[in-house]
Amino acid sequence: MARLRPSLRLFPPGLPRLTLSRHTRFALLLILAAALIQVFLHTQRWAVRQPDHELDEPFYTSCQEPAIDQPREKAAMVMLVRNQELMKALKTVQSIEKHFNQWFHYPIVFLNDEPFSKEFISAMNATVSGEARFGLVPKKDWLFPEWMDVADAKASIKAQGEAGILYAGLETYHHMCRFYSGKFYTLEALKDYAWYWRIEPDVEFYCSITYDPFVEMAKHDKVYGFTIALPEEPRTCPSLFRKMADYKELNNIPTTELWKATVAASWVPWPLRPFMGWFRHRDRSGDGWSLCHYWSNFEIANLDFFRGKDYQRLFEYLDKTGGFYHERWGDAAVHSLALHMLLPSHKVHHFEDFGYRHDWYYQCPANAPNGQLFESKLLPDGPYSPEREGGIGCRCECDGRRTRNFPAYCTNKLKEPNTARRLSMVESVRSWFP
Repeated sequence: MARLRPSLRLFPPGLPRLTLSRHTRFALLLILAAALIQVFLHTQRWAVRQPDHELDEPFYTSCQEPAIDQPREKAAMVMLVRNQELMKALKTVQSIEKHFNQWFHYPIVFLNDEPFSKEFISAMNATVSGEARFGLVPKKDWLFPEWMDVADAKASIKAQGEAGILYAGLETYHHMCRFYSGKFYTLEALKDYAWYWRIEPDVEFYCSITYDPFVEMAKHDKVYGFTIALPEEPRTCPSLFRKMADYKELNNIPTTELWKATVAASWVPWPLRPFMGWFRHRDRSGDGWSLCHYWSNFEIANLDFFRGKDYQRLFEYLDKTGGFYHERWGDAAVHSLALHMLLPSHKVHHFEDFGYRHDWYYQCPANAPNGQLFESKLLPDGPYSPEREGGIGCRCECDGRRTRNFPAYCTNKLKEPNTARRLSMVESVRSWFP
């Protein structure tokens, strides 16, 4: 055999060769095997239990004749809006009246931190088919809490804005996130209601909603309903998951399947794993948060859950940390982690039959074959999209060939505790892409 040129030798001349005894190699292999087994067992501890049947299916998968004489729940739609957003608010109200409320006539409660203008009140009274109510958010619920160093908080907000963190330089945005995370639920304006449907200015509904979602939520023992799930912007809430996990551990709250679904178990073996806890979005044990959360600009939920002592104690704990101002904790992430901590999975519902858009993101179910109830005199005439195999929508106007324009990863991950069928490897990879 030809001799290797010096440049191709594995060990340069003069460098001592590392040799390991057979016992040392065997010991290293044992350590490696033990580490791999430990990592496997740890990740299995966080594996979501697969139910033997579907725990959350659509309430209906085709058009229904609206039950206009059916008893209603104590419920309202709620919009936080400013006078200058009148045209955007009208767009939303006109959309939800056309696709739902023209049959069910639920009240819409409009909230503002300033008095509503006569123009706003007049426009909404003329548009809402039920009752339009107008509430003023108390200053104590909207502005900085009394115990907070306001100058320090404002300096932190300014620094966040200069760092380019999404919306974090806007003081009012911090107030809004804190308000929606806790004080919203105890408002005098909502005391008569058990359920709320949150709507935002400048959103669109694409499908006819021909059943009462409040009635169905109550009937099926649901607490929270969503349409879109997305990953949170990481820089907005670097310490939120740690605070949540600390609260869970401090109060000996059992781990739910939803909590498992939101956790990204660490692949670092013990005893190195706890050092991962020094990083953002990780608990003290080194396990991480997937950042997946329900997008809260749409939510239909039970007010009694959020008014209850378990949620309100958690909110007060989070509020005292100052994270709503010294970071930019969003109400969507707070709601989601709280639900995952405190609820069994079957109490969360995905309204996958609703067509909905907010900002750039949308959900658009295909129309159900043979389920469009053409004989109905109550449902609106077209135009709407063609029926498609596997569709569950009712007279949807959006193009059902593409049911969403965002990756399905978070939706699939957060629905996993309720889903009997597991995704294949190919489907899992595809879920990372729109």
